[in-house]
Amino acid sequence: MKKMIKPVLSHEQSLDALVKTIRIPPRPSLLADVQKELSASDPDPRRLAKIIADDVAMSASLLKLTNSSFFGLRLKAKSVEHAVDLLGLDQCGLLMTGIIARQTVGTSGAALVKFWNFSTHRAQALTYLARHIPVCSRDAAHTFGLFCDIGVPLLLERFSDYPNTLSMANAAFDKSFTAVEDLRHTTNHASIGSLMARTWGLPEEVSTAILLHHEYAVLGDAATDESIRGLIALALLAEYAIHLYDGEEISAEWEKGGADTCHFLGISQDEAADRIDELHDMFNHSH
Repeated sequence: MKKMIKPVLSHEQSLDALVKTIRIPPRPSLLADVQKELSASDPDPRRLAKIIADDVAMSASLLKLTNSSFFGLRLKAKSVEHAVDLLGLDQCGLLMTGIIARQTVGTSGAALVKFWNFSTHRAQALTYLARHIPVCSRDAAHTFGLFCDIGVPLLLERFSDYPNTLSMANAAFDKSFTAVEDLRHTTNHASIGSLMARTWGLPEEVSTAILLHHEYAVLGDAATDESIRGLIALALLAEYAIHLYDGEEISAEWEKGGADTCHFLGISQDEAADRIDELHDMFNHSH
């Protein structure tokens, strides 16, 4: 009787099998409707307002954010239509993307509360930095700030020991963050996050930047689109600012990529420190 030879799974096949076990949420229909309206040849604020107003929870979240101290608007939005008028179509679309992501991925539990607080801070900081250091569009900066680490909650859900992996990766000075994840789980939050961004129809520069955002050597690679490198550089500066704001003096990521970031942005360490001070002022005023 012939002995059955068990086929050996290639690395790609085993990776595919693993990815199938990680729940990547499909793009919500509400987001698809919002994106469709915004990408129309003649987007209509009334139609966008109607799409949002049909979802009570989303409407409430949009009004709360529009009237928050972060925007500091002179007028308070009284309705979704009013909010769209005050914010403008693009800004409204960005906020809706963030609100929908939160609702889809979830916000319960201390780890997720901390995750979304950090992501919101990063999105605000990136938008500010992109205004003053124009290496990428402000819209892309805001979206990237929110979705940069979106793979983290998906891996928290899949692997019970993933919090330990995060601690190890955050403390690793001698290897990349994603290398620590790959070693323990055969995948990493950058790959999974990039996959989700593509599934959700986010801009290609955002999904590519998510994939590469811990590969700081890419900052010196002229073959990589400048806006992608801009997103990665500004995100690292923003994250370092948040770590310092939270009282964490040492950042392994800044140690690994800070010099490359300053070089790419054409700023000195002192100028980076000035930008960080500006972000801290902004954080103080948006609380």
